[in-house]
Amino acid sequence: MIVFVLSVLVVLVLGGCACVWWAARGGPRWARAVATVTLAAGELLRTSDRGSRGNQQSDSDD
Repeated sequence: MIVFVLSVLVVLVLGGCACVWWAARGGPRWARAVATVTLAAGELLRTSDRGSRGNQQSDSDD
């Protein structure tokens, strides 16, 4: 079951990356919408990762 969920997640990520690539080259409106969602999700993950790393680094700065 976990393998299936991870496989679906990988397919969604690859599909989102393909839509970002296609939208950058003037793809259809739905591809641009998917690309916007993909880029927003990536930015959200990036900022949440920075916050968690920042908390860990402040503890080890002694």
